[in-house]
Amino acid sequence: MKDAPLNTIAITIFLLTLSALIGPVVGISPFVPAGVVFGVMALATLDNFALEGQGSAIFTDWLSGASASKQDRILHHEAGHFLVAHLLNIPIEGYALSSWEAFRQGQKAQGGVRFNDQQVLNQLQQGGLSSQLLDQYCKVWMAGIAAEKLIYEKAEGGFEDRQKIRSVWTRLKRPLEEAETKERWAILQARALIEDHRSNYDALVVAMAQRTPVTECCKLLDGGQTHG
Repeated sequence: MKDAPLNTIAITIFLLTLSALIGPVVGISPFVPAGVVFGVMALATLDNFALEGQGSAIFTDWLSGASASKQDRILHHEAGHFLVAHLLNIPIEGYALSSWEAFRQGQKAQGGVRFNDQQVLNQLQQGGLSSQLLDQYCKVWMAGIAAEKLIYEKAEGGFEDRQKIRSVWTRLKRPLEEAETKERWAILQARALIEDHRSNYDALVVAMAQRTPVTECCKLLDGGQTHG
């Protein structure tokens, strides 16, 4: 839901500028902030290659001290992914609602719902992708944005989700303009699914907030009401 390495660079530049302004006032040597910035950039470079940016994601999460409203938005975004994937019978392997949770689970990711997308990869490696499977995954990828639009009227996250569709379109050698049309279609389709299963979605949000295991979340969705 965010580009952590860019956030780290932005924070580093901010700290360097701030230290340059207040350093002379409080008597801090200019070598101190320069050394700190060099160290941060070195760690960021190491993190980018060794941890695929996860360290930066954890750092920026901690530094920003995600507010309750931001955490709530992330929760609703990921619940959208989870619900639509379950409805479309796409296997869900796990979820994490922060970079730190993903790290603790041994995942090289910035958090989110993890799907089994091996079928998509297999078809792409063979040079194609069935329209049915493409439609299903586009709905799942756009479900987080759809959920945010439903609850908050606009979406703040979803950059990486959109990139997944663009990546598939690039591999299929199709015009990116078609990908944008597909995104809008998938958002509408995903939103309709969430609205039709609103009571299940609301229950899932509560369950995921309590970090309920995937299997229990799926049982909840299978046994709950199907319409709000």
